[in-house]
Parts: sequence; C-alpha cells; structure tokens
Amino acid sequence: MAEIQEVNVRTKEWSNPTAAGLVALAVACFCFFALLNGYVGPSAMPLIGCWLIGGFVVQIIVAFVDLKSGNHAGGNTFLYFSAFFMLASGMELFMKWIYIGELDATVDGYVWIVLALVTILWTPAFFKKFGILSLIVLALDIALPFLAIIDIGILDAALAADLKIVPAFAMLAAGLLAIYLSAATVVNTAFGKKIYPLS
Repeated sequence: MAEIQEVNVRTKEWSNPTAAGLVALAVACFCFFALLNGYVGPSAMPLIGCWLIGGFVVQIIVAFVDLKSGNHAGGNTFLYFSAFFMLASGMELFMKWIYIGELDATVDGYVWIVLALVTILWTPAFFKKFGILSLIVLALDIALPFLAIIDIGILDAALAADLKIVPAFAMLAAGLLAIYLSAATVVNTAFGKKIYPLS
C-alpha cells in the first residue's frame, strides 16, 4: 500500500478590503458636502443616489469580509454604513427628487438621530489605537448630529440653511481623511513598508 503523504496546504486569506470601503465613504462625504453647501442643486440628487448605491455594493462586501476576519468594530460599522448611509440614502434621494415638496422628510432627522447616537457611542472602539480612522469617526460625530437637527425640522429654515455648513465641512474632512487612509493602506501594503505615514 502506497504511503499517504500529508500535504501542507496553506490557505490564502483574503486581503483587507477596508481601503475600498473608505473610498466609498469619501465619495458619499464629497457628495453630501456639495449638496449641503449648495454647490449642486436638487437636480443632482438622482446622480448622487447612483453613487451612493454604488458605495453600498462596496461597503457591504467590506463589511462581510471584515466581519469574517474578526474585525468587529469595522465590520459592523461598514455594515450599517452600507445599509443606511449608502443604500437607504441613495434610494431616498431618488424619492426626494421625484416628489420634491410632497414628502415629509422630517423623518430623516429621526433616522439621523439614531445614526448619530450609534456612531458617537461606538467612537471609543476606534480609539483603541488612535490614528486617521479615529479622526474620520470624529468628523462624522460632528456631522451626523447636525444633519439630525437640520432634517428634523425644529429650526427656523434660515438657521437650518446656515447650519448646513457645519456637517458639510465635517463630511469634507472625513472624505479627505478617508482618501488618504485608503491610499496609505493600499500603497503601504503593496510595498510592505510605510510609504505614506499613518501616525
């Protein structure tokens, strides 16, 4: 009888997809920055919706891979970002554009309250190791409560319009930081050393 030899098969793990998820986040942040500041008008809403739905595809994949690899904080965050920031927001923009003036969008304020509270309460998980990701989360911690206050409709319309600058620039900061972190992740991993500093 021939001797059976054990073959040591090394299973190749998947690469970390967080960089792609950060690019999707940056796209969303830049879209919201432009919309909140009035740099693009309501006619851009369906196009922004398309970009956000594209981001949903990326972030849901990132969430599943992160969760499978044991990245509890990152995986869960990308999971709810993919659902609410990307897919739901993308579909909502289509609805708002179709039914301009006919929808009671104050419900968005209540949803933003939930997302703001969750993000703020989850923030300590991203401070275990302080870095650029921590700053991204802090920028979102600033933006989301303002979006909630603006959308819930408790402010005078003029004041609400003036306050849009705060979440707009917080989103811009988060987007720029996400672009840098994604680039650092990809380039540093490709070279196996620190090319772009992360601290």
